Amino acid sequence: MLVQQQTIQFSEHSSLYDLIIPRNNLLRKINDLIDFSFIYDELLYH
Repeated sequence: MLVQQQTIQFSEHSSLYDLIIPRNNLLRKINDLIDFSFIYDELLYH
């Protein structure tokens, strides 16, 4: 079973991401498909 990712709001300007990056952009698709939360865990605990 896949766990739904939580959205982390880093800045009040993060909403610009949706306005600037096209929906069919490869990097957006990668971000939607891969859970990068392990990176946040590494950053918080080191």
